[in-house]
Amino acid sequence: MSGAGSSAAEAGGPTGPSGLLDVLNVASVVLDTQGRIALWSPQAEELFGYSANEALGRYAAHVMVDEQHVDLVVQLFADVMATGLSWAGAFPIRRKDGTTRLVEFRNMRLMDDRGEVYALGLAADRTTVRRLERDLALSTRMVAQSPNGLAVLDTDLRYVSVNPSLARMNGVPAEEHLGRTVREVLPRLDADALEAAARQVLRTGEPLVDRSALGRTPADPEEDHAWSLSLYRLEDARGTVLGVAVSVVDVTDRHRAAVEAEAARRRLALVADASARIGTTLDLERTALELAEVAVPELADVAAVDLLDAVVAGRRSRLGPTEPAVIRALAVRAADEPDALRAADQPGQVARYAPDRLVTECVRTGRPVMVAQVKDEDLGRIAHSPEAAALLARAGVHSYLAVPLIARGEVLGALDLKRTRNPLPFDHDDLLLARELAARAAVQIDNARWYQSARTTALTLQRSLLPSHPPVTGGLEVASRYQPAGATTEVGGDWFDVIPLPDGKTALVVGDVMGSGIDAAATMGRLRTATTTLASLDLDPAVLLEHLDRITQGLDHSIATCVYAVHDPRVGRCRIANAGHLPPVRVRPDRPPELLDLPTGVPLGVGGVPFSTTDVDFAPGDQLVLYTDGLVETRRHSLDERLEALLALLDDPARPLEEVCDLLLSALHHPDNHDDVALLVARARTRTGD
Repeated sequence: MSGAGSSAAEAGGPTGPSGLLDVLNVASVVLDTQGRIALWSPQAEELFGYSANEALGRYAAHVMVDEQHVDLVVQLFADVMATGLSWAGAFPIRRKDGTTRLVEFRNMRLMDDRGEVYALGLAADRTTVRRLERDLALSTRMVAQSPNGLAVLDTDLRYVSVNPSLARMNGVPAEEHLGRTVREVLPRLDADALEAAARQVLRTGEPLVDRSALGRTPADPEEDHAWSLSLYRLEDARGTVLGVAVSVVDVTDRHRAAVEAEAARRRLALVADASARIGTTLDLERTALELAEVAVPELADVAAVDLLDAVVAGRRSRLGPTEPAVIRALAVRAADEPDALRAADQPGQVARYAPDRLVTECVRTGRPVMVAQVKDEDLGRIAHSPEAAALLARAGVHSYLAVPLIARGEVLGALDLKRTRNPLPFDHDDLLLARELAARAAVQIDNARWYQSARTTALTLQRSLLPSHPPVTGGLEVASRYQPAGATTEVGGDWFDVIPLPDGKTALVVGDVMGSGIDAAATMGRLRTATTTLASLDLDPAVLLEHLDRITQGLDHSIATCVYAVHDPRVGRCRIANAGHLPPVRVRPDRPPELLDLPTGVPLGVGGVPFSTTDVDFAPGDQLVLYTDGLVETRRHSLDERLEALLALLDDPARPLEEVCDLLLSALHHPDNHDDVALLVARARTRTGD
């Protein structure tokens, strides 16, 4: 039925013909009181095989039924005419061509305005009638008993028919659907999308199958449901569009299973991502930031990683029921939430959380704390201050979760999570995921914590062993630097020393103990002490290195490189011996810088190989640059390239020595270098009275 036809019918006007009568092909015959044929329709011609000229005026019983049923038909005709009661039945007929067909008849008496009586006979092929009856019965039974929801919408997209299943799905009686649109019956569905799909089907005739829809109905107004919709255009036998048939299958369980499966996949992906991203370095703050970055935005909109301050200091911390938690913020990350960021403790900040705070409860008990639906009164127990609570309220924090960071049986701190933009509250699955992330990250954080503590100890030891020398000693102006290795590696055993000797002489030492950590720093300290003691004996540099070599052999197989130089301002010379170390650089006015050509020697601790001393001219204004390999060695460049770069930087003999040190470190030492650097620069001073 077209939209125009529907409107005409509602207004009482004519409508288009139904295709059903065309399918039935009903024949109409009018008989007089004698039973002769007075009117003969074209459908009768087709059904019986006689033309109107052949049929008119003949007795209907001889034309329309088999001879064996003539007497019965005549009697039935007489009864209809006498009583006025209609009659229906089926008789086999013999068509003009001799074939037999079973035909269903409907007979009734008629009377015109003059009182004359006629009989109307309607006939249709019984096979066609029975087929339509079966189709109708089947359709009716299927529609009524189908577990799928079925509906018919007219061309104005108003309900014409609804089966019981759809009425139950919608929670609206079938009769309350009729004449109304989808949006009127189900206002909590996306009616625009459904109506657009229905209009497309009406326009194109192409079915739409398995179209998804989500929403809520009066049948279950508190839960979202999912449906699979299939839409088909309905047409009659003449091709007139009647409307749209809609099949609805509730696929909520399948949808939820798919959502859960996708959530599980994303959780696994997040855990895998965390395994790859957390702990890339042994830097404590970096590791904490990696955990926060993994959590946002997949798990939370705001994430903070906090450690107990005692734990950061290397002490165990056990909180009593009435003790506050002193917490050091390590990292915070938020998905464009400025208010939530301002409410959080900033990295490096230390805050005291009262015993009633949720994060205090988390770190005290070692158990997660979750507030699925945050109320105003909960914000005071989440934030560390009323001002922070007000900022969290403005940010729209509606769900909160804190999980402890536990490593090797010790509670280190907490992973603090909040949701603002994500409308879903934290649930049990989120809790499991957060605990998994926290468990994996806690081990990495603990490793970084202990590494940082050990590194700080070694660095403190090493710095305590390095000398503090005056800028001028004997006949030299001196500047030095010590640069620890990058934060991802342990400290090394590099050292330098400036040792005053009798007669205005000065010993300059730079060395490098192979290895790293406290052992290397301790070995460095012992060698420095031994060097200072031996230097006081005013030994030849080669002899001094031989003594150091024997000492090093007794230090648990330690190996070290070293350059030892003695400057004598009276003769303007340096006496230098090398034990496997990189060559010093001599810088002289009006000459290019040069690497001193010294016998390299073997490292200290190897033993069995004598050392040699080389005399080098060292006039006033000359510079001697001593350094360890951490200054020049990299993985991406050859040593020759780096030494050339070193020489190129020493292009100004008059540059202040402090500036020389800063220039060499900034230009040559890479932040990611896995070695520390000792640098010592000395310039010969003009002798007083010269």
